[in-house]
Amino acid sequence: MSDTRPKRAGRKARTAARAAGPPSNPAPPGQQGGTYKPLNSQEVQDIYDTALRLLSDLGMGEVPDRLRQSLEAAGASSTASGRVTFPRSLVEDAIATAPKTFPLHARDPARSIEVGGNAVHFGTGGAAVQTLDRRTRQYRASTLADLHDFTRLQDSLTNVSWFTRCCIATDLPDEWTLDVNTAYALLRNTTKPVATAFTLAEHVAPIVAMFDMAAGGDGAFAHRPFVKAHISPVISPMRFGADAVDTTYACLEHNIPVSCITAAQAGATAPATLAGFLAQSLAETLASLVMVHAIKPGHPMVFSNWPLVIDLRTGAFSGGGGEIAVMNAASAQIINWLGLVSGVAASMTDAKALDAQYGAEKGLTSLAAALAGGNLIYESSGMTSALLGASFEGFVLDDEMHGHTYRILRGVEVSESTLDYDGICAAVLGEGHFLGGAATIAAMERDYVYPQLADRETPRAWAEAGALTAWDRASKRVDEILAAQAPDYIDPATDAKIRATFDIQDP
Repeated sequence: MSDTRPKRAGRKARTAARAAGPPSNPAPPGQQGGTYKPLNSQEVQDIYDTALRLLSDLGMGEVPDRLRQSLEAAGASSTASGRVTFPRSLVEDAIATAPKTFPLHARDPARSIEVGGNAVHFGTGGAAVQTLDRRTRQYRASTLADLHDFTRLQDSLTNVSWFTRCCIATDLPDEWTLDVNTAYALLRNTTKPVATAFTLAEHVAPIVAMFDMAAGGDGAFAHRPFVKAHISPVISPMRFGADAVDTTYACLEHNIPVSCITAAQAGATAPATLAGFLAQSLAETLASLVMVHAIKPGHPMVFSNWPLVIDLRTGAFSGGGGEIAVMNAASAQIINWLGLVSGVAASMTDAKALDAQYGAEKGLTSLAAALAGGNLIYESSGMTSALLGASFEGFVLDDEMHGHTYRILRGVEVSESTLDYDGICAAVLGEGHFLGGAATIAAMERDYVYPQLADRETPRAWAEAGALTAWDRASKRVDEILAAQAPDYIDPATDAKIRATFDIQDP
């Protein structure tokens, strides 16, 4: 019997495609989510109504005097016990006034992104005190050199839309040195939109002065802020944190967009019931929104309501699993229903190694958040060990995963052309296959994401190439990226001025 498999045409098609050069990205960041809705419309309304009831009847505790005055001027009330309550009208005014979309500026304008609606962007986050060492594959304390290398690495990753420091440089001596050198690492190694944190409010103004130097002069940064601040002004359950509130005032004064993060933990600082958790966490993030509204109405804020989970058997934080996946998806659904810019967290695996647990937990949590339409999906790259660790190889593996997720979000385009009735008839009555045809080549470039790290070879070819694991292949890719010449994103004169002004440490 003759072999009728159309091998030759397939090889010709692949050769032609390679000769034509790399295809354009068929599914870039910013694809539309929102098709996954874990809550029905009545459930969303019930959670929202309960959140407003918590704010109007229970209110917020431990409110700093300065914030109390701002809130009362906006329409809030203080109770005899010292708590501050928010009438429904005040909360809904804050929702109505908040920007529904806004740009996250990048130093390179071509890398800026517009956030809001149902557009999905994966980014980073975290404060890992340990790094998965590339040579020993064991955890060690994170360093300033790691932070610079992580920033350089992600700068080349297509599917990471913005960068927030993913690790803490534990080798720096104090909070000021940590904050200024973290900010400098962002300037030095990437021109994407970035975010940072300020340990204390008094650190904001001098670091903004450094941003002004990089942006071209006094006031340049405030005109086009390319850094947003991560702040957690609310501490669960239902109280404000004084230091973070002071930092919020300072950031708004300098026109820094803020991501106000609520990070309650189910069964510990919020109810173990998923519905009760979502109601309390929503109330707390709404309290942050009202705070921003009271200080500076209409200021850009990412509504970062991050439901987190603990393992109730041990009390340990758990970053991977079905509960955290469905709750962050539900959070994205609720925030988008409110019309606000949504921030959720995903891909926070509990795995220590880059193994099957790593892939499963990252895949299910990040896909759920994306399908639900989370605008900014934090922690989604490189994080391991329930946010205690960060991995260089994880960054490149997750970048490839994000590309496939964006392809899922893009969906299936159905038209007369894509249904291709005539093409089906021609192939069936002609050569009996579709390999090598013009429509196939066009679809190959337009509709398919081709992995660079995932292995699609036969078992024999895989073995002959060294039987490499995904971790092995990712390690080689990280070596290639970091071996390349580092980008020079600060000109020498500006760098010298920054170094003469600030205590910049070399990694």
